[in-house]
Parts: sequence; structure tokens; C-alpha cells
Amino acid sequence: MNINLTILGQSIAFAFFVWFCMKFIWPPIMGALRARQHAIGLGLQQAEEAERKLQAANAEADKILVEAKESAREIIEQADSRAGQIIEQAKGQAVAEGEQIKEAAQAEIEREVSRAREGLREQLSDLVMAGAEKVLGASVDRKQHAGALKDLTAQL
Repeated sequence: MNINLTILGQSIAFAFFVWFCMKFIWPPIMGALRARQHAIGLGLQQAEEAERKLQAANAEADKILVEAKESAREIIEQADSRAGQIIEQAKGQAVAEGEQIKEAAQAEIEREVSRAREGLREQLSDLVMAGAEKVLGASVDRKQHAGALKDLTAQL
């Protein structure tokens, strides 16, 4: 066995193996690597785009939340204002009703005073008649002296 021939045979076999690998094995592996590299690049781009969209969505959500809080604050202020108006209106109505009740009570008091005065006038005229009867010593007829009694009652 000649060592030179063995090395030469192994060198030719190795060269054939390298050529075979570069011709048939290396291109599909490189194609798969390029495809994978492209897919990873697209995935990274999509991830970056999704991150930007997420940040934009978060910013929009924050903006909407601020607007909603402002709107809620305005609604609460309007409700408080309306409640104050309703309370003031109710107070005004209560005061007006109180005045009406007071006026009605005052009118009732005046009617009662008038009735009491009338009653007192009648009692006074009866007392005057009784006093006149005692002074005169004779009976005084109410029917005959009705006009004089009315004048006397009116003067009292």
C-alpha cells in the first residue's frame, strides 16, 4: 500500500464530497436559512409595528379616558347646579306657600275678630236694652226700637 496513492484517493474523494455538498446540499440549506432570516426580519418588523400601534392605542385610550373624566366632571357640575336650582326653587315655593298660609290665617283671624265684634255688639246692645229697661222701669220693645238699636250697634 502506497501512502501517496491513499492520500491522493482520499483527496479526490474529499474534493468530490465538497463538490457534491456545494452543488446539492449547500443551496437548499442556504435557501432555508435565507427564508428563515427573511421570516425573522418580517416578524421583527411586525412586532415593531404592533408595538407602535399598541403605544398609539394606549395614547388614544388615555386621551379618551381624560375626555371621559372631563365629561363626567361637567355632568356632575351640571347636576350639582341643577340640584341647587331645584333647592332654591323649592325654597321659593315654600316661602310663597308660607305667605299664602299666613295670609289665609290672617284673613281667618280678621273674620273671627269681626264675628267676635259682632257678637260683642249684640251682647252690648242686649245689655244696653236691659240697662234702659231698668232705668226706665218699663219694658223696651226691640221691634219698635230696631232702627235705634242698629244705629247704636253701628256706632259701637
